[in-house]
Amino acid sequence: MSEHSQHPMDHFPVRPLRFPLGAGQRVDVVWSRTRPAFSVFLNALAMHVPHFERYLVTSLRKAREQITDPKLRRDVTAIIGQEANHSHNLTAFNQHLRARYPDVVAIDDASIAWFEQHAATDTMKQRIGFTAGYETFTFLAGMIILQHHDRWFADADPMMKALWVWHQVEEIEHGAVAFEVWQHLFGSHEWYRKWMILKAALHIAGETIRLYPRMARHEGWLRSPWQAIKTLAFGGEMLGRLFIAALPVFKRNYHPRRHPIATTEQNPIQIAWRRYEADGGDVLAIDHAKLARMLRIPPQEARTAG
Repeated sequence: MSEHSQHPMDHFPVRPLRFPLGAGQRVDVVWSRTRPAFSVFLNALAMHVPHFERYLVTSLRKAREQITDPKLRRDVTAIIGQEANHSHNLTAFNQHLRARYPDVVAIDDASIAWFEQHAATDTMKQRIGFTAGYETFTFLAGMIILQHHDRWFADADPMMKALWVWHQVEEIEHGAVAFEVWQHLFGSHEWYRKWMILKAALHIAGETIRLYPRMARHEGWLRSPWQAIKTLAFGGEMLGRLFIAALPVFKRNYHPRRHPIATTEQNPIQIAWRRYEADGGDVLAIDHAKLARMLRIPPQEARTAG
């Protein structure tokens, strides 16, 4: 079996990618032409993610001191590296969101303060439980988004498309690590694990529901009743899709590797991206021609790939 046909959670690397997201850069915030509402929904869903990622990095650095398994320690080091890079790039992107949507700045500031406070006061059990619960949804979001690439961002700004594909691929790669840290340190506390999944779900939904309508209103999508219903229903559909996908995680014998959608065979973009990046390809922008090269298909087929 070749390196890139293995399960994506095996031997995943840290890739210190830096996207051109600085204050002086022009960034297309509504970056999907295939489904503009998906752009805004994902922006709303992910705006608090870099704050969580800093919480994760702090929590797993402390937990690493208590881990005795060498492979798990290696994976913890790798997830810390990946998430630190995610936080760097998404924090830069958030500055563009804050500039475009002034009425979300206070919400974002409150989210930053919430994670900073909890990083300072939570117990180790709370830290790892919440981190594992939250990572349930970032992992599943990665799988869902890449599986529905053609529906949501086949035609998108090349840099933003590259940012999200990279982010989702790596969320899948390290999707089991926080769970395995929980099992290693607190595995007998099964009901607490399930409670933390619910707590993370409520937190993610709350953050998204506060932001998505405000962003949609700014884009002018709530002016007519029918358009408002469609726009808000899309957000509800997306959250519902994510939470339905999470139902298997409540089984006692659950492991992210065995989740029904966590197989490389179902995800050609994921396999192609990892192979292309490992071979030295430029993954900081992805247009149709580059996606075709990644997938090794004719360029005209790249518009509906995924």
